[in-house]
Amino acid sequence: MPRFGSRRALLVIFLGATMLGVFSAIQAYNYVALFSEKPQPIEILLGLNMSYWYAWAILAPFVLWLARNYRFERLKWTRALVVHVPAVFVVTFAHAMLLGAGRVATMHFLAGRDVEWWLGVRERYFLYFDWEMMTYWAIIAVSHAFEYYRESQDRALTTAQLQTRLAEARLQALQRQLHPHFLFNTLHTISALMHRDIDAADSMLARLSDLLRLTLERVGTQVVPLKDELDFINKYLEIERTRYGDRLHTTFIIEPDTLGALVPNFLLQPIVENALRHGIGPKVGGGRVEVRAHHNGEWLQLVVQDDGYGVPPDRLDAFNTGVGLTNTRSRLEHLYPGNHTFEFQTPPGGGLAVTIVIPFALDAELIEESRSVA
Repeated sequence: MPRFGSRRALLVIFLGATMLGVFSAIQAYNYVALFSEKPQPIEILLGLNMSYWYAWAILAPFVLWLARNYRFERLKWTRALVVHVPAVFVVTFAHAMLLGAGRVATMHFLAGRDVEWWLGVRERYFLYFDWEMMTYWAIIAVSHAFEYYRESQDRALTTAQLQTRLAEARLQALQRQLHPHFLFNTLHTISALMHRDIDAADSMLARLSDLLRLTLERVGTQVVPLKDELDFINKYLEIERTRYGDRLHTTFIIEPDTLGALVPNFLLQPIVENALRHGIGPKVGGGRVEVRAHHNGEWLQLVVQDDGYGVPPDRLDAFNTGVGLTNTRSRLEHLYPGNHTFEFQTPPGGGLAVTIVIPFALDAELIEESRSVA
């Protein structure tokens, strides 16, 4: 409901009174035509009924002000009752006075006869007091209903904003956990190389600095285009090639229309890292890691597959609870609650395939809509 005193509120009150006045006049005309031997002209009935409802339109802003300032609330209902009970008598008497003035004007100008104002006021006040009282309480009830509805909408909006902020805070916390995990693993690799190949370790440090620069540029960013994520993966693989050498082969099968799709920041790195550590690392002759991206209608499918030894069933639970994969699963759940897939499969040729399916989105707002719908 518009705020009291605004032009919109006054217009709503005026239009409501007009519609009720016309409806009441038509009802009165039909009643008189059916049950009375002295039919009344429609213009007189219209004038009388419009006067009735326009009188309430004049008093309604004051009643709404009382309803808003003296609400029936849990700890304030006695205060509201003390105000509204006398107000019922005052407002209904004021309405009888306004209605009496409207009746005098209607009968004078439309019927050509004069009626006594004060007699009409007293007559209508005592005759229609019960109906007038119900109208007063109806206005109070409608005002309370709209106020409670507005407050519930405000609370829902505030709750949604708080939930969004909480989700963002959790995502940032997960990112902060992921960065040290990735950094420590890379430094551990460099430390191992220092005892075997100083030049390779030096090269890896240089590439690590480039990778950290990209990482710092994307701090606080939850989603990035797939193209940027793939660039990051390529730089990460350059570091790993220093360690694996010719034992590591990589293939990227990326559909062109997927490059602009938004994906969670640092989504693929922990999955590729696990493919190297658990798939390629233990294999004597090395192996291949394949990254695929496919656009299927409303969905983006990402697959990281290796041809290593795979993960035995008895180690799958421990494999799933690693820091990188646990964070990836949590971030997917926060960004796409109930609207994504994160699966591990064993391809026919062996190894492990990790499949992620998320909504295909080119705009971050679409991801927010996905979260709110879920």
